[in-house]
Amino acid sequence: MNEQEKRAAALAATAEIVSGMTLGLGTGSTAAYVVAHVGERVAAGLVVRVVATSVETERAARAAGLLVADFADIAVVDLTIDGADEIDDRFFAVQGGGGAMVREKIVAAASRRMVAVVDSSKMVMRIGAAKLPVEVLPFACAYVTARLAALGAEVVLRRTGGAPFLSDQGNIILDARSIDLSDPAAVSDAIDAIPGVVGHGLFLREVSAIYVATGTVVTRLERQDKRG
Repeated sequence: MNEQEKRAAALAATAEIVSGMTLGLGTGSTAAYVVAHVGERVAAGLVVRVVATSVETERAARAAGLLVADFADIAVVDLTIDGADEIDDRFFAVQGGGGAMVREKIVAAASRRMVAVVDSSKMVMRIGAAKLPVEVLPFACAYVTARLAALGAEVVLRRTGGAPFLSDQGNIILDARSIDLSDPAAVSDAIDAIPGVVGHGLFLREVSAIYVATGTVVTRLERQDKRG
């Protein structure tokens, strides 16, 4: 059912896309449905250029026939559509299950509008149950691990195939579990202040709207306070 919900939420969000846009594409299983839907619309005549938040998404976008631009040359994105590992009605989200949260956050910050597309399991009362990914320079692994532990986190080095998982930037990912997010802004500031941290998966100001699917029904929630 969750896959059906992901597909439904992604389809609903892509209705916001109009010809001429520069579109940001997120990373992950829900974002993959967005890429597929956009590819179908482009085949039917939609004209957009896209920027990808990961090498994985870039490959999928090119395979879907999309015109992929280099974000290094782009300062403003019209609309970004991405998934989330958790999100609540304050529009606070945790992202980074796929390890792309740094690029995702940069593209989101450059976007006039960012919408999150999620299935019903990702919409929570308050964020805090999902692991919080932190991208770290390998040189600083032990130091940042200790600093995150001092914040109350259980820290696990993300691995793939027995080796450390590396982001598209060549950095490691530390997954902070059981961290107290009763004050997400304070945690965000504390992690940002740790030397060696490149970025983390707390998205507190970026999301403009949420498309959440429950069964076959998709609800759009619009942020009322100004993003920024």
